[in-house]
Amino acid sequence: MLNLNIIDLVVLILYILFIVWWGLKKGKSSNSDDYFLAGRNLKWPMVGLSLFAASISSSTLMGNSGEGFINGIAVFNYNWISILVMVFFAIFFLPFYIKSGIFTMPEFLERRFDARSRTYFSFITIIGNIFLDASATLYAGALIINMIFPGVDMMLIIIGMALVAGSYTIIGGLSSVINTEVIQAFVLIIGSTLLAFFAMNSIGGWDMFMEKFNDGVWLKLTRSMDDSTVPWLGMWVGIPILGFYFWGNNQVMVQRVLSAKSIDHGRKGVLLVGFLYLFTLFIFIFPGLIARGINLFDVENLPHEVISGIDLKTKYGINTDEVYPRLINKVLPVGLIGIILSAMISALTSALSATLNSVSTLFTMDFYSKMDKTASSKKKVKVGKITAVVALIIAILWAPYIGKFDSLIAYYQEILSYLAPPVVGTFFMGLFWKRSNAIGAFSGLMSGLFIGIIIMIAKYALGYNLGLHFLLLAPIILVLSVVVNAVVSLLTAPPLEIKVKDNTWTKAIWDEETIALKDVVWYENFRLQALLLVLACFGMYAWFY
Repeated sequence: MLNLNIIDLVVLILYILFIVWWGLKKGKSSNSDDYFLAGRNLKWPMVGLSLFAASISSSTLMGNSGEGFINGIAVFNYNWISILVMVFFAIFFLPFYIKSGIFTMPEFLERRFDARSRTYFSFITIIGNIFLDASATLYAGALIINMIFPGVDMMLIIIGMALVAGSYTIIGGLSSVINTEVIQAFVLIIGSTLLAFFAMNSIGGWDMFMEKFNDGVWLKLTRSMDDSTVPWLGMWVGIPILGFYFWGNNQVMVQRVLSAKSIDHGRKGVLLVGFLYLFTLFIFIFPGLIARGINLFDVENLPHEVISGIDLKTKYGINTDEVYPRLINKVLPVGLIGIILSAMISALTSALSATLNSVSTLFTMDFYSKMDKTASSKKKVKVGKITAVVALIIAILWAPYIGKFDSLIAYYQEILSYLAPPVVGTFFMGLFWKRSNAIGAFSGLMSGLFIGIIIMIAKYALGYNLGLHFLLLAPIILVLSVVVNAVVSLLTAPPLEIKVKDNTWTKAIWDEETIALKDVVWYENFRLQALLLVLACFGMYAWFY
C-alpha cells in the first residue's frame, strides 16, 4: 500500500482535473479533419512530444521497470533498436504517408493494393488496439490506484480511469488528445527523472550501482541465445520487425505524424521522440534494477542471478508489475509522490486516449465510410465517438485478464510478434517492390495470419513448447509471408501503374530531397539530425555492450 500524504493526494486530484479540463478546452470536433487528425497543422515539437507521451503508457513504465528487476537492462534493446527504426521510417515511409493525405495506415494499403488488404489490416489493428493497448493500460493503471486504495475493487478502478481518459478523448478528438499529451510528456519526463534520481541515491549513488551490478549480465545489452528477454539474434532480426510495426504501421503512433503540417515537421517530430527514447534506459529501466539492489520486496535469500518473472511470482511472491509503484512509495519524500503518481496517470491517460482515438478513426474511415459513402463530416465524427465508447467498454471487460501473463511487457511483445510480421512485410514489399500486386499482398497477409494463429494455438491452447523465443519466430513468419507475396505476385498479373506510380519509393525521390537540402542550414537538416541520432544509438549500445 502506498502511504499517500494529503499533499500528494491533492496534487494528484488537481492534476487529473486539470488534464480533463485542458482536454475539453482544446477539443475540436467540427469536422472529420479536426476530429481525427487535429486539422493537419501540428509543428514538430508537438508531434514529437505527443508521440512520446502516446508511446509511454503506464504499462510501459511498469513493464520496463519490472523487466529491469527481472533481467537487468536487456529490455532497453527494444528502445534503442526502435530508434533506428524511427530514423528509417522518417526517411523512407513518412513522406508517402503525409503526401497521400490518408487518415489511416490501412488506407495506404488500399491505395497500393486493394480493399481486402485494407480491411484485414484495419480489423487486426482495431483488435490489437483494444486488447493489447487499451486493456493493458487500464490494468496497469488499476494496479497503481489499487496500491493507493487497496480496499477498492479493481473493476471499479478500471471503470473510473476509463471515464477520466474517455471524457475528453471522445468529445474532443485528436486535438484534445495531442494537447493533453504535450503536458503529459513534460510530467512524464520530469516525474520519471525525479524517481530515477532518488532511486539512485537510495542505492548509494552511481558508483555503488555500477559496482553492485557489474558482475553478470545485469548491465549487458548483448545476451546469450537462451536469454528469456532478448536473445542476441532476436535483438537484430526480431525487434526491428516489432519496432517498425509500432512506429511505422501502428495507427496510434502514425496518426500523430499524419497530423503534422509538413513532411519536415513530421520527420523532426519523429527524430525528437528518438532522442527522448535514449534516456528511457536511465529513467524507466534503471529504477527497476535498483529496486532489486535495495531488496524492494523484503524477500530473504533472493538469488542475485536472473530469475524468470513466473518464478519470482510463484516462488518468492514478487509481482514485478508492482516494482514501479512500490519504488515510488519507498524512495520519494512527501510531496513528490503526488508528482510521480501524476506522471503515471499521465502515461495511462495519454496512451488510453491515443488508442481510443485510433480505434474510432480506423472504424469510421476504413469501415463506416465505405458502408455510407454519402456520410457527412459531422456524421463521421458522431460515428467516431460511438466507436470510441464501444472500444472502451470492451477494453474494460478484458483488462482484468492481463494479470495472468508473466509481465506487461511480455504480454504485449509476444502477442505482437505473431501478428505484426506479415503486415510489416506487406508494407515493405508495397513500397520497395513495384511488382508486388494486390493478390500477392493479401495472400501474404493471410498466410502470415494462419502461421501466427497456429503458433498461438500450439503455445497457449495446447501448451506445446516450440523451443524458439518469440523474437526468433517473428522473422520466420515475416520471411514466409514475404515469399508467399512474391510468388503469388509473380504468378499473377502485374499491378496497375496507378497503384505503383505514387506509392513506391525510387532513387529519384532521394535525389530530389538531396537537392532541396542544399539550401537548408546544417542544424535544420533532418539527415544530419538522423545521423547524430543513429551515432548516439550505437554509442549507447557500445557503452553497455
